[in-house]
Amino acid sequence: MARLLSGVQGILLPGSRYDVDPRRYGEEPIAECGEPDPGRTAVDELLLQDAFNLHKPVLAICHGVQNLNVWLKGSLVQDLKTAVDHRPGREVVEAHRVEAAPGSRLAALVPQGQGLEPLVNSSHHQAIRAAGGNLRVVGVCPADGVVEAVELDSAEHFVLGVQWHPERTYTHSAFSRGIFARLCRRRWFGDRRGSKIRLFLHERGRGHG
Repeated sequence: MARLLSGVQGILLPGSRYDVDPRRYGEEPIAECGEPDPGRTAVDELLLQDAFNLHKPVLAICHGVQNLNVWLKGSLVQDLKTAVDHRPGREVVEAHRVEAAPGSRLAALVPQGQGLEPLVNSSHHQAIRAAGGNLRVVGVCPADGVVEAVELDSAEHFVLGVQWHPERTYTHSAFSRGIFARLCRRRWFGDRRGSKIRLFLHERGRGHG
């Protein structure tokens, strides 16, 4: 793992069909909580430790942002019960709106003309309850207040976590493309003109999350 990370400039934590073990944030699992993936958790924690030690940019998606939040001592809602359907299926590309916090990095990525409430997809039944250390809540579903995005409160270290799946709408959503473009901005990697940016994508147990 150390050899792999030595040549990597950024970390992408994707979704997963597994749930985050609630015992990691001091709760016992409820009946609706799915099976955890200890192997994925262990590798995610190694990747996050490396990224935070060396200020490597991080993009965490769905299960990835939940792991990020719990790693930073935050907590989750084990099973959402709101008026909004947060897992309508992969075929629904515009499930609900996300209200982006003014002045946040997330808000800066919303294309002009969309205001601060872009439409996103949704494939999750867990969500952030309390944000972890030094994470700011920068996106919520305006219909029910569910946390949809967090970012690290640091001007020098890019860490963004989103609860939806921008990779699924990359081809037709300028908002989704902007998220990935920001991850790969040269600013976060130093002056590497003419070189390729290498991201570490930890992909294990991909599924609904």
